[in-house]
Amino acid sequence: MFPESDHSSDVIRTLSNAMKISGVKIYLNTEVRDILQNDSAFSGIELSTGEVITGDKCIIATGGKSYPTTGSTGDGYRWAEKLGHSVKELSPGLVPFVTEEEWVPELQGLSLRNISACISGEKKKYYEEFGELLFTHFGVSGPTMISASSMVGDVLKKQKLTLTIDLKPALTEDQLDQRVLRDFDQNKNKQFKNAIGKLFPAKLIPVMIRLSGIDPDKQVNMISREERKCFVRLIKNFKMTLTGLRDFNEAIITRGGISVKEIDPGTMESKKIRNIHFAGEVMDLDAVTGGYNLQIAWSTAYMAAQGVS
Repeated sequence: MFPESDHSSDVIRTLSNAMKISGVKIYLNTEVRDILQNDSAFSGIELSTGEVITGDKCIIATGGKSYPTTGSTGDGYRWAEKLGHSVKELSPGLVPFVTEEEWVPELQGLSLRNISACISGEKKKYYEEFGELLFTHFGVSGPTMISASSMVGDVLKKQKLTLTIDLKPALTEDQLDQRVLRDFDQNKNKQFKNAIGKLFPAKLIPVMIRLSGIDPDKQVNMISREERKCFVRLIKNFKMTLTGLRDFNEAIITRGGISVKEIDPGTMESKKIRNIHFAGEVMDLDAVTGGYNLQIAWSTAYMAAQGVS
């Protein structure tokens, strides 16, 4: 959230000023090679230059592996493992899906609001949500899909899944059939391709026509009842095949990390090495969208700060 000025740089400036007042020394463009310990207690850090900086306590808040351009390259996991911690397998979290259908790229940039999305396998439903979906050049994204990725990501590693979108969730199939019938009656002398403009965004119309199997040049008064019923079912069951997730470069968070069983929840201190504390995404903590991951970062950082004070 930006401050009143609407400039995020003011947040950085405020934090920098607070650190200067507190006498904090900042090392820019400096890589930490290793975390040092002596008698199972923190003793210092070693930089890539070979310089050793000693200290009494350490907070590891290096983030996950998502958005590596920000510096979150996974160093925290490497240090933790070397110190004897268990690190749960890492995977991209809150990330877009890759789809199989060749027509999906045609819809790139199209956002669908107020749709119902369901993700299922052959015998089981894994996720269902109402909200917004965005088409990309590789698949689907948007709030409903970003949240779904954390729910079905592990399953998707083993099998393809089916995404079913109800484009008109406010209407039952019978109600939608009556709506389509009214549109056809109002445009009975028009071709099918020119009679469904009120049902979908313009970008979606060619795809829906193709998937319906109805000749786009067919006059709507010549469309059979069965053709119309199939078209209605398509609108209520618009399907895509999910084949995978995008990588860490597009992930909002990282799933997995340092086992929380090895961390004191009251101080965020390691149970294996004294005076080493953890905060944020480096730990095996993640949640759906909605500010929960930010809250995890802030709350654990507060507890770690209290723990070292």
